[in-house]
Amino acid sequence: MPDLIRPTDDEARALARSLIDAARFGALGVTEAETGLPLVARVAVGTSPAGRPLSLVSDLAHHTRALQANPACSLLLGEPGQKGDPLIHPRLTLQATARFLRHGQDGHEDLAAHYLQGHPKAKLYIGFADFSFVLFEVTRAYLNGGFGKAFTLTPSDLGLSSG
Repeated sequence: MPDLIRPTDDEARALARSLIDAARFGALGVTEAETGLPLVARVAVGTSPAGRPLSLVSDLAHHTRALQANPACSLLLGEPGQKGDPLIHPRLTLQATARFLRHGQDGHEDLAAHYLQGHPKAKLYIGFADFSFVLFEVTRAYLNGGFGKAFTLTPSDLGLSSG
């Protein structure tokens, strides 16, 4: 069977980066600590000023508790268009390690101001004590640009450092 993963090129890099930059929400995959089973949750998504994907999460959420116990996760970005087969639309899966940034920590206030520019309704809850940012330290990415357009990308391909 031939290798169906294409060599990563500038077009794939640009498409993957555009999916990160345009994302307003995504599907977050975690492992539940209590059961060891996978859990997927829809979360709001934005980017840091450096372009790193992030989310604002509550300590009350199951996915947050799972990330606190095991920071390994995946994040699916990209939504089907209004018409046609949903599988022809591009999507990006990020494998990552979650890093929390809580109220009072260095950089939180600046990140909150940046996040509110793209998510103004978060002003209602961003100051709650149980909310913190999760920055996704991407280790690998898988781009499906539509049928027959599969790529594996590195953090460098996405304009991110690996750390």
